[in-house]
Amino acid sequence: MAKKDTIFFCQNCGHESGKWMGQCPGCREWNTFVEEKAVKGKSTSSGGGGGRVPGVEPTALTAVTMSQEERITTKMDELDRVLGGGIVPGSLILVGGDPGIGKSTLLLQVGQILANDRREILYISGEESLKQIKIRADRIGDFTEQLKLLCETDLAVIEGVIRRIQPQVVIIDSIQTMYSEEISSAPGSVSQVRESTALLLKLAKGLGVTIFIVGHVTKEGTVAGPRVLEHMVDTVLYFEGDRHAAYRILRGVKNRFGSTNEIGVFEMRNEGLVEVTNPSEYMLSGKPEGASGSVVACSLEGTRTILIEIQALVYQSNFGIPRRQTTGTDLNRVNLLMAVLEKRLGLQMASCDAYVNLAGGMKIVEPALDLGIVMAIASSFKNRPVDDKMIVFGEVGLSGEVRSVSMPALRVQEAERLGFTTCILPHACLGACAAILKENKGIKLIGVRTVREAIDLI
Repeated sequence: MAKKDTIFFCQNCGHESGKWMGQCPGCREWNTFVEEKAVKGKSTSSGGGGGRVPGVEPTALTAVTMSQEERITTKMDELDRVLGGGIVPGSLILVGGDPGIGKSTLLLQVGQILANDRREILYISGEESLKQIKIRADRIGDFTEQLKLLCETDLAVIEGVIRRIQPQVVIIDSIQTMYSEEISSAPGSVSQVRESTALLLKLAKGLGVTIFIVGHVTKEGTVAGPRVLEHMVDTVLYFEGDRHAAYRILRGVKNRFGSTNEIGVFEMRNEGLVEVTNPSEYMLSGKPEGASGSVVACSLEGTRTILIEIQALVYQSNFGIPRRQTTGTDLNRVNLLMAVLEKRLGLQMASCDAYVNLAGGMKIVEPALDLGIVMAIASSFKNRPVDDKMIVFGEVGLSGEVRSVSMPALRVQEAERLGFTTCILPHACLGACAAILKENKGIKLIGVRTVREAIDLI
């Protein structure tokens, strides 16, 4: 007979405890423990008798053969880029994001493309009815009979349907609505989310079915449920961006089949999500001309270079304590860079309010933006505009030195392609850009060793 016990789970990290605690010893968060019923059965292990399970033998590493895994392309270049070249059969992919950001729309579009490619797709929704999905589908376009819908939350029923029709791709929307009758807790609880994901993982690996899971996020922006959820899946994708804005960014934070540095950029329209193939041009649209505090910098996300406008506003504070605020970048990093300007260049900004913004709502913390932030702050403080055809990138140290960054040639080529005529970069990066200097293209490279050299240029 199975024995039912009461166990307390941390809703943030999934830590288990036999009693309630105010602070979780795992993640150090307060008031996150919830009481749930857990079923503990008798162990089926053979114990210490020295027995072994028949038919289970380890395999030598040298005996494992490698074969090129055939990926399923979604024909959406931005999504394929983040996935590492396409969908790997038998993988479990978690897609998280804020409510209304476009997770369901993106996966429905993926289902439409794959269904048009004569692949069997099963879309399982636990939040919407068939008519609600149909309304969104009519806005996206035409669908074929290869895509089938199922509104169900019972995992036992879902498992039976998957085993019966054998689809190639399954979409679960969302994991927080699924439940198993073997677990007594409510849907969305730590136990239900963990067990539901474990069952879907078993189906994906056992049947070779690719399963997309939609996950809700907490107010901190992480996927709701235990932290072990992200460890169980093969790929974790986060949909970022303001749901009131037009653009969306799909970022891979975990990928067992590709790089985790790639991002995909989409634009939300009436007909659904549309790929943005040139995000640099999209982010620089509407840039003011001849305005102080506006500098164009270059960031590198995986193999993609993105030119972004950095805006700064510095003025004398009317209060005793100046206010510092940032949007899209780290506030502590901006305070550090302002301290460098005060100490190394003598700019007295201790009594000034300072606001730094990455135009377009992008969120980037790459150190290569340091020099652009410094020049934007100095430009606003001195009220001297920076040349509109000038681009800046480089990391700034506490001594005021400008350090090298990765792949400078790739950044310079992107700037030259978009019509920029001057590039301020670390002096140590000039050697990596020797080929560009030799070809004498239409862009002038200026290497700087310190922040003072860069500021003197404006």
